[in-house]
Amino acid sequence: TLFRSHDLMKRQCTGCPGMITFYIKGNLEHSKRFLQSLKLFALAESLGGYESLAEHPAIMTHASVPAEDREILGIGDTLIRLSVGLEDVEDLIEDLDQALKAAHQHFEFRN
Repeated sequence: TLFRSHDLMKRQCTGCPGMITFYIKGNLEHSKRFLQSLKLFALAESLGGYESLAEHPAIMTHASVPAEDREILGIGDTLIRLSVGLEDVEDLIEDLDQALKAAHQHFEFRN
């Protein structure tokens, strides 16, 4: 077949990695707190590994793009990108849940 490595992956792995992009509720501080609170997702600009990675495009990969242009492109201060790796799905969900709670708990009374 054209994708022989896909057949190998299906035999060796229980799932496939993927990308998720979302806007966190709040502002830049909420985004930073969320990313700082992650325990399994590593902060990285390259999202092509087998491990789960997180990125904040506005201050990482697109930091040199003027803010007005980022807004036009939908790259605001609350945009988060995740590369979901091969770790246990329940562990990843738990990590995301605790990081979201931490991001909003800290700023709950400020905003």
